[in-house]
Amino acid sequence: MNDPKKPEIGLELSDLEADPISQFTLWFNDALNANIAQPDAMTLATASKDGLPSARMVLHKGIHSGGFCFYTNYHSPKAHDLDSNPHACLIFFWAQLARQIRVDGEVKRLSRVESEAYFRTRPRESCIGAWASDQSKKIDSMQLIEERMAQYRAEFDGREVPCPPHWGGYVLIPNLVEFWCGRQFRVHDRFIYEKQSSHPDQWIRSRLNP
Repeated sequence: MNDPKKPEIGLELSDLEADPISQFTLWFNDALNANIAQPDAMTLATASKDGLPSARMVLHKGIHSGGFCFYTNYHSPKAHDLDSNPHACLIFFWAQLARQIRVDGEVKRLSRVESEAYFRTRPRESCIGAWASDQSKKIDSMQLIEERMAQYRAEFDGREVPCPPHWGGYVLIPNLVEFWCGRQFRVHDRFIYEKQSSHPDQWIRSRLNP
């Protein structure tokens, strides 16, 4: 990674909150206030049951049940990965702030009630798109998607678009969170929070070598 343009000087352990969710919230709010394009974008890395890795960008949709939430099609490759191997990693990177956060943990599906509640907040066309798209499957042309969109617009005309049964949310419950703060000459500040197995509500904080 290239040296950041705006390194911070001297991040110390004492500068960090006692738990990683509180510290994440502070940094995430800084990213929101910095007018960064899509500060909620995060890399989601999964692995198949055979250990083959895969990564893609998704959107962070809030902290619920002590974890990081995102939504997707349950027929997608990432969903198939998570069905067979419910462990994943998230990466947030805000170059303008010279900050990165890595989150490792176990992923669980959100309840149907939670998924439907979020679905109702989406733009109508996005809701229709969730019905029209067989996510990640091969398709001959965009015209087919446009035809499906038209089909579902007609089907749901005059009423609320329901949440598809194959669409919903996940929450990643962290067991390790790393906060990276860029400094000059690649001598970066790095701190990890590790969950104690004997006390799941308590975290051990440590500094890492750059």
